[in-house]
Amino acid sequence: MEKLSVLIVDDNAIRASIIEAGLVEHDGTIVTIATGLHGLVEKIESVQPDVIVVDIEHPSRDLLESYFSISRAVRKPIAMFVDKSDPAWIEQAIDAGVSSYVVDGLRKNRVKPVIDAAIRRFKAFHKMAMELEATRSELQGRKQIDRAKGLLMRSKGLSEEEAYALLRRTAMNQNRKISDVAERLVSAAELLAPGADKGDGE
Repeated sequence: MEKLSVLIVDDNAIRASIIEAGLVEHDGTIVTIATGLHGLVEKIESVQPDVIVVDIEHPSRDLLESYFSISRAVRKPIAMFVDKSDPAWIEQAIDAGVSSYVVDGLRKNRVKPVIDAAIRRFKAFHKMAMELEATRSELQGRKQIDRAKGLLMRSKGLSEEEAYALLRRTAMNQNRKISDVAERLVSAAELLAPGADKGDGE
């Protein structure tokens, strides 16, 4: 079983030690501590942690927004502990991709369960996002295939079945996906369409 790598972001050494103590006793978790925002993105890229724990003793809107911006950029599970908050901040945290947002809950025995939950939520969200992107890509591919079939039917007098067979045969010969061949055909047709370059000289 691989060891869990955790990056703790906290400018308070005592509070950081509480988080560290709640982690190192679990299967030798590897803990790295960073203080504050300065150089944080570079630190994350260097350490490549499995999860990031952000602890903010006195949160402010500007400080939270800075961390939320980092959360959007790094694509890592983030568990955030804050001493106080309001519904607007929690909503922003969720929008920014923070996996766990805990208010007034920094206790040694709570750290590991919160981090485990953050990782599970991140993985679930990431899987859902990937499936959504795959669905969008598939729909776009089908749309391009339909357009390409229409072009072939009109230009070569083919039936729909014959047009699709031609696309499939071309894809096999070129070792490409049918959707890729269809996209190239549609793009070429748009490029060659009358008036396609009309805007260049105006």
